[in-house]
Amino acid sequence: MNIGCHVPISKGLEKAPGIAHQWGCEVMQIFTHSPQGGTIAELDEETIKKFKAAVKKYGIKNVYVHAPYYINLASKNNRVYYGSISAIRKNLERASLLRAKYVMTHLGSGGSMDEKEVLERLEKSFVKIFDGYDGSAKLLIENSAGAGRIIGSDFAQIGRIIASTSDVEGAHRRPTSMQALAGVCLDTQHSFASGYDWKDSFEKSLKEIEKNVGLEKIKMIHANDSVTDFNSRKDRHTHIGKGKIGLSGFENLVAFAKKNDIDMICETKYPGVKKDINMLKKLRDK
Repeated sequence: MNIGCHVPISKGLEKAPGIAHQWGCEVMQIFTHSPQGGTIAELDEETIKKFKAAVKKYGIKNVYVHAPYYINLASKNNRVYYGSISAIRKNLERASLLRAKYVMTHLGSGGSMDEKEVLERLEKSFVKIFDGYDGSAKLLIENSAGAGRIIGSDFAQIGRIIASTSDVEGAHRRPTSMQALAGVCLDTQHSFASGYDWKDSFEKSLKEIEKNVGLEKIKMIHANDSVTDFNSRKDRHTHIGKGKIGLSGFENLVAFAKKNDIDMICETKYPGVKKDINMLKKLRDK
């Protein structure tokens, strides 16, 4: 397993691998464009070439792409719904050009819909996303912290979402590229805030995920400590060992990631993120 963090692209996409190297990253996560919205410009060949050369130069083992913040694949607002579908598809295509391994996304909010309606809406969105897709990058669902009507805080629900895309019945409607929905990006802070206690009930939390999703579906981990208390339903990251999960929780999380060869990405603020990366490396190399 490898350790890294989310790296800014404000100095140019091709500069990100060098920044990642300076911060001690073995792997890195990026946005491929502004996460706030606006037109997603095409990647030019020169930028792609320079980016891939820098990844090789600095020995970055894996690249991960985070989808933009505005995604809502269950929205009843067609502008938001179809815009989200388009953005995910474009991010998968851009990630493939950059040889990134996965794109991870939140799912959005269910609003006034019940779960049956939400699942149906999500299933249709995934069919549209993957229709005709032949890229190498695959998609991960990132679990949420669970505030309000946000989808995906409960791994039982995430399990049902994944199952709805691979159900044999009606499979003729699903493109073969649906396998590009590969699994889960486990965010430690979000899961702690939504009822998975990595500090005091580590094995129990793992068993819940195993039962509902399968541990083999965890393809990457966002390693973030939590400002807020267990089951707070609030998305508040902090540095490793400085929050409510604590070092003892991360000792177990790192051991799990190492055993299963799952990369860990910190999403904490610079410059403290450099210490977070070093801390995780120390726990890994014990």
